[in-house]
Amino acid sequence: MAIALSQSKPKSSLVLWGNRLVAAVLLAGQVLVHLLATKINRRNTLEQMAVVGPDSLFIALLTATFVGMVFTIQVAREFLNFGAGSAVGGVLGLSLARELAPVLTAVVLAGRVGSAFAAEIGTMQVTEQIDALYILKTDPIDYLVIPRVIACAVMLPLLTILSFVMGMAGGLLVATNIYGIAVSVFIDSVRNFLAPWDLISAAIKGFCFGALIAIIGCSWGLTTTGGAKGVGQSTTTAVVTALLAIFIFNFFLSWVMFQGVGNAVQRGI
Repeated sequence: MAIALSQSKPKSSLVLWGNRLVAAVLLAGQVLVHLLATKINRRNTLEQMAVVGPDSLFIALLTATFVGMVFTIQVAREFLNFGAGSAVGGVLGLSLARELAPVLTAVVLAGRVGSAFAAEIGTMQVTEQIDALYILKTDPIDYLVIPRVIACAVMLPLLTILSFVMGMAGGLLVATNIYGIAVSVFIDSVRNFLAPWDLISAAIKGFCFGALIAIIGCSWGLTTTGGAKGVGQSTTTAVVTALLAIFIFNFFLSWVMFQGVGNAVQRGI
C-alpha cells in the first residue's frame, strides 16, 4: 500500500500541474479578449511597470555585463589562436542580440517578478481578497492580471536592449584590456556582423517572454490553494514553469526568425 501511494503522488502532482497549465492558457485567452475591449487600469499598470522595469534594472544589467565579459573571455582566447581576433566583437554581438540578452533577462525577471506575482496574487487568493473583488464588481483580470501582463510585455524588451548594450560594454572592456583588441576593431566588427533584424528579434523575444512570465505568474497565483504552504508551492512552481516556457518558446521563436542560411559572417568578412 505504501509503495502504491508513493507512486501515485508524482502522478497527481503532474496532473495538477497540467490542470494549472491549461488554466494559464485559458487565462491568456481571457487577457487577449479583455485587451481587445480596451479594459486597462492605468494606475495599476504604471505601478507594475515601475516594479518590472526600474526596480529590476540593476540586477538585469549587472547580469548582462558579466555574461558579456565571460563570453568574451571564452571567444577571444580561441579566436586569437586562429588569427580571427577581429571577429570577437561581431560574434559577441550576435550571441547577445539573438539569444543571451533576451533569454537571460527573461530568466532574471522570471525569478524576480514572476515569483512575486505568484506570491502576491496567491496570498490574495487564499485570504479571499479575490472573492472580495468580485463582491465589489471588480474583475480580477482587469484589476490584477492585465496591468502585470502589459508591464512585463512593455518593459522586458527595453530591459533586453539595455542588457545587450551593457553586455557589449563588458565584452569591450575585456577585449581591449585583457586581449589587446583595439576599440575600433571591436566596434567595426559589431557593425559588420549585426543587422537591424538582430535587435528587432531581441525585442520581439522580450515581448513574448514578458507576456509568458506575467501570465504564468498570475495564473499560478489565481489557482493557489492550501494556505501559506500553497502560496510557497505556487511561487516555486510558477518560476519553474516560466523558465521552462521561456526555453521552449525561445526554440520556436529562433526557428521562425532565423530560418535559412545566415550571412552574418560573410558581412563581417
